[in-house]
Amino acid sequence: MKSDVEELMPRLLPVETCDTGEDFNLNEPPRNPQEYLRQVQLEASLCPDVVVAKIDPKKLRKKQSVNVSLTGCQAAPQGFSPSLKWQRQQVSNFSEIRQSISKHRQHWSGHALDDNVLMPKQDSEEQWKKFCLGENVYLNSPPIDPGVEDRGLDYVKVGFPPFLSIVSRLNQATISAVLEYLINWFEEREFVPQLGRWLYALLACLEKPLLPEAHSLIRQLARRSSEVRANLESQEDERLSPLNLMICLVARYFDQNDLADKED
Repeated sequence: MKSDVEELMPRLLPVETCDTGEDFNLNEPPRNPQEYLRQVQLEASLCPDVVVAKIDPKKLRKKQSVNVSLTGCQAAPQGFSPSLKWQRQQVSNFSEIRQSISKHRQHWSGHALDDNVLMPKQDSEEQWKKFCLGENVYLNSPPIDPGVEDRGLDYVKVGFPPFLSIVSRLNQATISAVLEYLINWFEEREFVPQLGRWLYALLACLEKPLLPEAHSLIRQLARRSSEVRANLESQEDERLSPLNLMICLVARYFDQNDLADKED
């Protein structure tokens, strides 16, 4: 094996063969260049021929590869796409909100959370879905009786809003992770107000330039939003405006221009 290694890695410097019996102390600095090279040679001879890394598969993320689809959004039905003026105004508003969050992040992150706010761990996908959407949406439970709701909101049931004191505590890795959890949930279900609020807040906290994972996620969000919009039956549907907003922000603010709505 040693000869194979020497054949694959020919010597580049004329160094005499190290006598393993020589009294070298690897913990002491070499006194001259020749002694340094001999110490390196001795250290190499002590290394095993084959090294196997110990990897805990539980620590690996489920998705290791990032596939960025270049597929565009579905065209909006006639009269369902927003005007260019509306899109520009939403981008301007969104930009101001991002600046405000960035400016006051440290202030809000220092605010104490209520006792009932238990932030899930970053890799707790199901817990994050329950936290953001609420158990009623997550478990597809019947709507809350208005009489019960008037007695006080149960955020565990209806979902915690993306308060600044909450989102300001999230680092970029957690923001990307929660975005992924919610967008994957949206791929198989309908749009709900809790989802829209959290997607907007997370996008407002997402730093540019985007990482490849985030780039893929927001494109996925815009495409899914266009699919749901294409199946709406009325321009009066309350989901139309937030769906248009998701597409607008991804395309116009995050520079995914191929996904942008064109004026009718």
